[in-house]
Parts: sequence; C-alpha cells; structure tokens
Amino acid sequence: MSTEKERNLFYLEELSDYKVADNDKDVRGWDVKDKDGTVVGKVDNLLVNKNTKRVVYLDVEVDASIIKANHKPYSNKSKDGAHEFLNKDGEDHLIVPIGLADLNMDSETVLTKSIDRNTFSETKRMKKGSPLHREYEETVLDSYNRDDRQSEYPRDDSFYDREEFATK
Repeated sequence: MSTEKERNLFYLEELSDYKVADNDKDVRGWDVKDKDGTVVGKVDNLLVNKNTKRVVYLDVEVDASIIKANHKPYSNKSKDGAHEFLNKDGEDHLIVPIGLADLNMDSETVLTKSIDRNTFSETKRMKKGSPLHREYEETVLDSYNRDDRQSEYPRDDSFYDREEFATK
C-alpha cells in the first residue's frame, strides 16, 4: 500500500493550486452515459496525476440501478485462483479513464466510447473519496478491457501513456 508521499493521484478538490483550465469544461455534475446512451451515473470529481499534471480519471457516482444489479465485480485474476473482489455497502463510485470518455457540450453529458451498462455493473467500485491505489486502477482497466488475459502494467507513470488516458 502506498504512503501519502508516494501517492500520485489526487482528487481535484484536494489540490488548492489546481483548477480546470479556462479553455476546458468542468464536467463535475454531468451525467455519464454508457455506449448505448443509458445514464449510469454522474461525474463527482476529477482525479489528477500530480507527476504528469493532468486529469487521468473521472470519479463517477454510479446510478442506484447499477448498485441494485448486484453483480459480482469482474476479475480476470479470479481465474488464476485469486480471491474475487466484492463490492461492499457504501461503495458507489468508480473511475473512468479520461480517454474512454467523450464530452457532449450541448447536452453536458459524458459518453463512454466502449463501456456498456453490464460492464459498469460488474466493475469494482470504491467509496467516495477513497485514495486510489494502482491495484484498483488495474482491476478497473481489466474490467473495461476484457480480453481474457491478465495485463502486465508498468509501475511508473508510463502506466498513463496507454490509449485509455489519451485526450483529444
């Protein structure tokens, strides 16, 4: 588990010297829709990597219908005999990599390019404001990129060089 000193990801509201750039839209409060246009939640916060000085995730408060679906979170690690992840009461947030989201400025909504409602239902959630650790990031990326293999992720900031974090 990382210490505060090693921590790279911070919620925008934690960083008093950071703000959304004037030429960018602040998407907090916007609905998040799956690839089919169904609302799956609302953007609650933005997660910033302090080393790269950019937003890498949207922190999404998921819609109650996602929680009521009561799916067990996807984990390709469980196939290897590791323990499955379970969502607990109060875990009603998840992260969406910024590169997997399109902004609709007219309707002020965030559209996910490739994630459907079922995948959101099966993605490991977290409690609001929880510190993010690389293990959770990897679990979420594996859930969104289900290709039946366990991914090997770099342990440094090159992790954010992936397509999922590319912005237009």
